[in-house]
Amino acid sequence: LTRLLLQGENGVGSRAIRVGTRRSQLARIQTDSVVEMLRDFYPDLCFEIAVAMSTTGDKILDTALSKIGEKSLFTKELENALERNEVDLVVHSLKDLPTSLPPGFTIGAICKRENPLDAVVFHPKNCGKTLSLLPEKSVIGTSSLRRAAQLKKKFPQLEFRDIRGNLNTRLKKLDEKEDFSAIILAAAGLKRMGWENRIGQLLSPEDCLYAVGQGALAVEVRAKDQEILNMVSALHDGETVLCCIAERAFMKRLEGGCSVPVAVNTMLKDGQLYLTGAVYSLDGSDSLKETMQTSVNYPQQNEDGPNDDVQHVGITAKNIPGQAQEAAESLGVELASLLLSKGAKHILSVARQLNDAC
Repeated sequence: LTRLLLQGENGVGSRAIRVGTRRSQLARIQTDSVVEMLRDFYPDLCFEIAVAMSTTGDKILDTALSKIGEKSLFTKELENALERNEVDLVVHSLKDLPTSLPPGFTIGAICKRENPLDAVVFHPKNCGKTLSLLPEKSVIGTSSLRRAAQLKKKFPQLEFRDIRGNLNTRLKKLDEKEDFSAIILAAAGLKRMGWENRIGQLLSPEDCLYAVGQGALAVEVRAKDQEILNMVSALHDGETVLCCIAERAFMKRLEGGCSVPVAVNTMLKDGQLYLTGAVYSLDGSDSLKETMQTSVNYPQQNEDGPNDDVQHVGITAKNIPGQAQEAAESLGVELASLLLSKGAKHILSVARQLNDAC
């Protein structure tokens, strides 16, 4: 594959591969990790992080994410650079990518997933406690309607308040002020930042189902750029891809997003893919949760030809059996359809209206 990439006057070997990323420290760490994996696969190629920019989500910090009303809060500026050929690929947290990508783009790789669970980071004065041991009316910071909805029902004695900013900013707000007793963050981000020791409590799926795509890194490329697409496809982790296809299909069928509480938990075991999905009212008092499973135990087949460009909820993964991807996508759609038949549309509609009105 390296030899093929290097061939030709315009092959990728004749130039540096330009990688776009957000400006935040976590984004740079994530991008550096992806570039290192690519260098391991292609030691003869040159990679450079060409663009580090602030996105809409990075700039607007005084408004809850769910109220900004923008689908591509952390991705649009990077996609603009990709479209202008200023970069060849961009690295995202998969959970930031909408389930429908703009025309001309695809997710060319999904790396092996880090721990997808949510984590509680406590104010130093509450070190050693858990959420259930915090005093009544303790304030918990979170930027996620999904987390708040689930935890409000489980811990009605606690109060939940929005907190924005990158990981550094949120931890500083927690540590240096008395506004929050604890904050909820993705365990994956804390681990990648080297702050795993700050995790005071990991929230199991029984406590809090996680976000679609949480813990996984995605590499977005131009859909027609076959050289770059073939190159980054080496990073695909099969299990992660199938789990995330199911999750994204579930979210897409529900027409969910950051303005409504939608949550998932996936597991692949013995060729069976298990997907748990749920929707919640804003206060968690009304919810629907179901689990379904399907077989994804299919062999890889020679799928050259028209199927080369097939995407599943924005993901192109030619090195993973197409039948398995189709089964994963169908699982997500069927689970969402089951919840919709039981009233999920009403729950989400009310949640969206209440969120807009707040």
